[in-house]
Amino acid sequence: MTLCPIALAASCKQCPAFKICPAKGLIGDHKPADKDDKPKS
Repeated sequence: MTLCPIALAASCKQCPAFKICPAKGLIGDHKPADKDDKPKS
């Protein structure tokens, strides 16, 4: 659920504080990249 007003208006990536935001995964719309341990072949 997106609660951040900037993420609602645009997106987390367009926010000027994206790099330092501690809550982008909690209240924003940022999805962390999947890190698989399995190599793709």
